Amino acid sequence: MNKYDWTDFYTKFATKLLEFKDNRKELIQHILNIYDHIDQDLPKLEENGIPDDIDPFSVFGLFNKSITQEHRKEIIKEIIKEFQLDTEVPEDFSGIPLLNPVRIIFYQFKSSPNYKEDQIDTLWDLFSTALDYANNPESNKEKFINYFDKSQSFNGVLWNVTMGLFWIRPDTFINLDAKNRALIEIQDFIPNESINFFKNHPNGKEYLELIDRFQEYFKSPKALFHSFPEFSDEAWETRESLTSNSKASFLKWFEPVINALKELGGSGTPSEVKEKIAENEGLTEDELNERRGKNQVNRFSNEVDFARSYLVKAGFIDNKERGIWTLTDKAKNVEMTQALASKIFKTENKKLREKSKNNPLEDNTESNALGDDNIELTHTWTFNPGEQASKWEEFFNEGIMAIGYAPLGDLSQYQSKEEILRALQKVKKSEHKFSNSSLAIWQFVNELKPGDIIFAKNGRSEILGKGIVESIYEYNPDGEDKEYVNQRKVKWIAKGNWPIKDTLALKTLTDITDFPKIIENINKVIEAESTEEEITEVETGLEEIPTYTKEDFLADVYINEEKYKDLIKLLKIKKNVILEGPPGVGKTYLAKRLAYSLMGEKDINRVEMIQFHQSYAYEDFIMGYRPTENNFELREGSFYKFCKKAEDDSENDYYFIIDEINRGNLSKIFGELFMLLEKDKRGKKNRIKLLYEDQYFSIPKNVYIIGMMNTADRSLALLDFALRRRFGFFPLEPGFNSKGFVNYLNNINSAKLHKLI
Repeated sequence: MNKYDWTDFYTKFATKLLEFKDNRKELIQHILNIYDHIDQDLPKLEENGIPDDIDPFSVFGLFNKSITQEHRKEIIKEIIKEFQLDTEVPEDFSGIPLLNPVRIIFYQFKSSPNYKEDQIDTLWDLFSTALDYANNPESNKEKFINYFDKSQSFNGVLWNVTMGLFWIRPDTFINLDAKNRALIEIQDFIPNESINFFKNHPNGKEYLELIDRFQEYFKSPKALFHSFPEFSDEAWETRESLTSNSKASFLKWFEPVINALKELGGSGTPSEVKEKIAENEGLTEDELNERRGKNQVNRFSNEVDFARSYLVKAGFIDNKERGIWTLTDKAKNVEMTQALASKIFKTENKKLREKSKNNPLEDNTESNALGDDNIELTHTWTFNPGEQASKWEEFFNEGIMAIGYAPLGDLSQYQSKEEILRALQKVKKSEHKFSNSSLAIWQFVNELKPGDIIFAKNGRSEILGKGIVESIYEYNPDGEDKEYVNQRKVKWIAKGNWPIKDTLALKTLTDITDFPKIIENINKVIEAESTEEEITEVETGLEEIPTYTKEDFLADVYINEEKYKDLIKLLKIKKNVILEGPPGVGKTYLAKRLAYSLMGEKDINRVEMIQFHQSYAYEDFIMGYRPTENNFELREGSFYKFCKKAEDDSENDYYFIIDEINRGNLSKIFGELFMLLEKDKRGKKNRIKLLYEDQYFSIPKNVYIIGMMNTADRSLALLDFALRRRFGFFPLEPGFNSKGFVNYLNNINSAKLHKLI
């Protein structure tokens, strides 16, 4: 009944904001009042604190970012009070696009090299003109186009401004964030010419033309959607791969491929299969010859190739003989349906993700530390765009990354790195061990995933660009480039020539996820000098974060619900707890899952785990000088960086887990932070100056600390009373008599195990 009831508050708040176009000081004071009332830290709106100016879209960004519904409602409730709006707090937020919580503003900080004097004024002009356009389109069309185009010259706006326009008038403007663009590309109800501008961003005229096309479509009796909120809702509900090769575009060919091969007697060449499909489906010449994208891939041929690739992986087509597609015994009697095709797609994609985690050549330290094999990690890679970076300009302009090895054909046909190695040796007529090449090919096809970060490079010490992977592996033999036929779509977000001090591997593709310092150094160089678009959309939404509830916790951990509630109450009261017990009772296992259950999801970006030991020091934990090749440099410690990350995302809780907390010299490690650990000493009001840096530091209110302590360890005496009173202690015992473990024993039904217990 309340579907899309958010639109009433959003439109009325936008109308109210217009009153502050020429009185932004008062608007900022209203915002400060709101955050004082909800007792939350103000999001980062300016480099050095409170801003002296703000645009209306950034005001909407305060509650349109990745936060819990409870926090969103809390902010909106105070907005309604502060601005005396005649509306209710929404119950439904379906279809609302969200910003990355780390950066919600549409303008640049004054300290930024990309700052422009007229950026906020222009955004206000666009805002007021958009409201006028919603009331009277024809009279305000040219004016809207002018301010829309002007806004596109500012960093961090581009696609996000369509998100902002959708917020303020959801019935008039379409949101073109990553998810909505993907849904447009995979649906057939909007003509292809409407999406040709997606790689370069639409200008104002093109944006309004797309809106007109949608408005016409909404009137059709066959329309699947009847408003922009409905369309955005569908895009954000789609949980499959949101790329041009997603479920809606190529799964439809699974059944035709199987049927064509059956009619051909069980096998055929690719061209024979495609001819039979065209005959059976009655495809026109236009449909057979349609090309899309900047590299003008033949849509029909490419999608059929993708369908065949998945059918090979699922065991329905045999690919042992090159150039021949053959049905397996499994496929000969199967009736391929859309439901079965969807199931194959999900199953095979899951296998691809698991291959990355289970690859013995990869030591995924972050996953091992947290012990959660079913959590998808975002990996970071370096990539050579051709020999001596010769293909970089081409790849950047086309929005792709690609590798050669065209003689190997479709790389997805190989089931292991060993198969790729043998194929390389055969093609090159050499017994040389092409270890690096075979690994790069395997990773490019099987381990890269949408959402991963790519740094394009030249040689060992120059970065050329930064991008985000947007698609699964694509084989494109019909493109203009006959050498670099193995591709993935990439959203390149930065371009330049940045020398770095680190030495990178020469390999074509290298996973550098386990080298956070190198990643940090590269990002610092890019952020300092880049003039390209900044990342402000939530691109990580390509992969859904697994949910994790109280019920999941109780099923996984052998303690009862009453103890679980006691533990949560203790953590909420103290903000710091120590799980104490003998070895092997599951302290580490419980700590991680406790954090997940409180977050409601397995978001590893909000959980960090370290282990104290006798050599661990303040310099590792907070900040200190570390030796470099020639001298010393000041480096931030793990807890300092974690707190800064939590500070930028104040609406979400963060959990810092310390294993073997009693093994470190705690006075030495915590230093002046002893005081800040207390619950009532959290937040910027209680900040103190750090030892090594002339800056103030505080522990955010949304940071919780979970320590683990082995009661069989003699170093217990090192825990002094100053620390003890700042932590709540929760004892853990062996769970032999717990309901969960008793059920486990009964299911195992092992006499030896019962005897051992």
